[in-house]
Amino acid sequence: MAPNKRIVVSASRRTDIPAFYMDWFMAQVENGVFENINPYNCHVSIVPATPKAVHSIVFWSKNFRPFIEKKYGEKLLEMGFNLYFNFTINAASSQLEPHVPPLDDRFSQLSYLSKNFGPDSINWRFDPICFYVTDEIVEKNNLSGFARIARHANMCNIKRCISSFMDDYKKIGKRTAMIPGFSFRDLSVEKKCDIVKSLKTELERYDIDLSLCCEKDVLKELGENAGVGSASCVSHDTLAGLYEKDLSFKRDTGQRVKSGCGCSASFDIGDYQKHPCYHNCLFCYANPASPEARHH
Repeated sequence: MAPNKRIVVSASRRTDIPAFYMDWFMAQVENGVFENINPYNCHVSIVPATPKAVHSIVFWSKNFRPFIEKKYGEKLLEMGFNLYFNFTINAASSQLEPHVPPLDDRFSQLSYLSKNFGPDSINWRFDPICFYVTDEIVEKNNLSGFARIARHANMCNIKRCISSFMDDYKKIGKRTAMIPGFSFRDLSVEKKCDIVKSLKTELERYDIDLSLCCEKDVLKELGENAGVGSASCVSHDTLAGLYEKDLSFKRDTGQRVKSGCGCSASFDIGDYQKHPCYHNCLFCYANPASPEARHH
C-alpha cells in the first residue's frame, strides 16, 4: 500500500454481512483489525479496521434490515468511516431466492439508505439474470419485476444499475440436480444483447445508467455505442468523487478480470465456511452444493 493511501474494505462478496454478521463485523472494528482468511490457501492476513487506514467500507447485501434496525451505519459514520452500498434487489422468487425479504420490505430499505446515506452511495444490482426450466418444461426467467424495481429506484434517486447473467458453476449444477425437472438455461450472446437493450430502454425512462458485471462477450457484441458500460461494483473513482481522494486507483487483479470485472482493489472480508449465507439462493456461487448444508 502506497504511503498515505487508505484501503477499501469489501463486506463482502463471500457472504451477506449486513444481513447476518454485523455483530461480528463491529467486534472486528472495535479490535481495529480484520483477520482475513484466503478462501483458496487458508492464509490468514491482517486487514486494518480503523478510519485512519480505511477509506471506505463497501457493503453488499440482499437484506439491509438488521443493519438499519440496529443503526450500524450511523455508528460507523460517527466513528469516521465512509460507507458505500451494493444492494441486490431482484424480482421476488421463492424458488431462486427463498429467504430474502418481500420486495416491499426491500423497497423500504432502499428508501432508508438513500435518505440517510445518500443515493450517490448506492448501486442497485439486479443480479443475476436467470433463465430456467422446471418440470412444466416452460422456460422461465426472473425479469418480470424489473420495471417495478426500476420505478422505486427512481423514486429513491438511484442512478446506477448493475446486472449480469448467471454463471453455472459446478456446485450450482450439483444443487439443482436435486430438484426434479429443474435446470438453468444459458442464452446465446445475441439473446443476451436483446435483453440488455430492453433493460436499458426501461432504465432510460428514469435516467438510470446500466452497466454489466463480468460480461465481456456481451459488451463486445453490443458495441461501444450501445451506452452500456463495464461495471465497477467497487470503484475508487466513485469513492474518491464522494469522499476523500487519498486512496490508490489500482485494479483488483483478484477478481474476474478476464471476464470484464472493472472493480478497483479492495479487501474482501468474511469467510465462506465460518460465515455461511442463509438466503439459500439457488444460483449462488458462494454456498455449498447441498441446500441442507445452508439451513440457519
